[in-house]
Amino acid sequence: MPNAVAACPLRGRVDPRLLRFSAGATAFVLAAALLVVDAVRPLGLFLLATQVAVFAFTAFVSFQWSVWAQVFARVVWPRLEAPARLEDARPPRFAQLVGFVLTAVSLVAFIIGTNVVGYAFASLALAAAALNAAAGLCVGCKLYGLVRGGQPAGA
Repeated sequence: MPNAVAACPLRGRVDPRLLRFSAGATAFVLAAALLVVDAVRPLGLFLLATQVAVFAFTAFVSFQWSVWAQVFARVVWPRLEAPARLEDARPPRFAQLVGFVLTAVSLVAFIIGTNVVGYAFASLALAAAALNAAAGLCVGCKLYGLVRGGQPAGA
């Protein structure tokens, strides 16, 4: 039996199911962070900081080696049929950059005590991740298309 991780088609293109899995995991982490940031501030800031780090790694280093891609490749993907199609990894990486900016601003805002700004930016990131996870609509990917060529990606 071939190594499932080596066989996973996560190179220059990406399995759209990974994108939704990653968005769901991101939404979970962000929701947990927002729920506990006032009650247990260190835990909330830690969760938010870990998501900032995941976004940064995925946007600037590699989508394929991100923590959520690795969980998907090792646990979920071997149990699925081959994907019907693969997508270009550039729009999702740009979406990760957008998530990084939103959550980094949120983290800084919470640290300096402007909680309203922190909640606003983290909530935007949470809403985008939840929308992607639930409906497969990647707002950051649409922005990528607008920035790159004047049309939303996938349009």
